[in-house]
Amino acid sequence: MRPSERTLNQIRPVTFTRNYTLHAEGSVLVEFGNTKVLCTATVEAGVPRFMKGQGKGWITAEYGMLPRSTHTRCDREAARGKQSGRTMEIQRLIARSLRAAVDLKALGENTITIDCDVIQADGGTRTASISGACVALVDALTHMRAKGMINTNPLKYMIAAISVGIYKGEPITDLEYVEDSAAETDMNVIMTETGKLIEVQGTAEAEPFSFEELDQLLTLAKHSIREIIDIQKQTLA
Repeated sequence: MRPSERTLNQIRPVTFTRNYTLHAEGSVLVEFGNTKVLCTATVEAGVPRFMKGQGKGWITAEYGMLPRSTHTRCDREAARGKQSGRTMEIQRLIARSLRAAVDLKALGENTITIDCDVIQADGGTRTASISGACVALVDALTHMRAKGMINTNPLKYMIAAISVGIYKGEPITDLEYVEDSAAETDMNVIMTETGKLIEVQGTAEAEPFSFEELDQLLTLAKHSIREIIDIQKQTLA
């Protein structure tokens, strides 16, 4: 039995609250159980120097955890003067995932910056960030079309992400903190609504995992991500 009494293939309650803040072109509070992340999308004309003249847009991302988002206070990275390797890896993952979902040529020479701020962490903050950021991105693209910044919708498909792993010998989906910290295998999967993979990050924390277990984890992820994308679409309807 899982600590939460969920079944092996059951995700936590997932909600997306749109227009959560006033000023951003897209803003979403995403909740995966007790994990809560504020995702905002900012639209700016122009692209970074390395993209100029290519006729394409750019999507970038930043990620951070508020000081009391965890059990004990974590320092603000700005106070330390540099970002941790974990933070840089996660924000690059978020940006890569969103760029895979968009036709950058149709975006024109515009930049969308996604900020993911973890308000409360209970496992799966990067996967919640990606899933919430996709909804914020959709709202930002709608804003751009309304303002005449783009003529067509650059979104190719919705994307979402989930954590899966092996916990006490059993493949499970959507790990909360107590499961994540004790899992024998930990994996993050990002997938499109068409069932195609964008990224798979899997690590054996204890015993190596088998190809059969890998297949089981990917199947769990596929079904869970379909559930999340259905919730995204219902929220955007």
